[in-house]
Amino acid sequence: MTGVAIGSDHAGYSLKCVILAHLQEVGNELQDFGTFSDDRVDYPDYGALVGRAVANGEFSSGIVVCGSGIGIVMAAGKIPGIRAATIHDVTSARLAREHNDANVIGLGARLVGEQIALDAVDAYLGAVFLGGRHADRVKKLNLLD
Repeated sequence: MTGVAIGSDHAGYSLKCVILAHLQEVGNELQDFGTFSDDRVDYPDYGALVGRAVANGEFSSGIVVCGSGIGIVMAAGKIPGIRAATIHDVTSARLAREHNDANVIGLGARLVGEQIALDAVDAYLGAVFLGGRHADRVKKLNLLD
């Protein structure tokens, strides 16, 4: 299980394309689950696609993008086994992995600029779960599924 599943709604489409190009450039294994244009679509559809791909073990991480980064994360987080976090900067991205072992992150295209988004994605993908006291908390999160 490696690689990154990525998806967005119409509001996140442009930022998703920027993130996708960046991750391809640095050599990440990726699959784009759509949407593939800025035509209006519903964010739950794409959050669920990415969430399922991560939960079933096809990918180790997921990145979802909508206008706020909230709705699409809520959708991904409904999938059992997903720990999804809306992130907005490098610190929240890094801590999502280190402390919460988030396997999906979401960004708000209307709230986060391109460079901050790229830096945050790199921080998330470069971070590792710290375990320790955080492991017990993540275990409790998993029991809520």
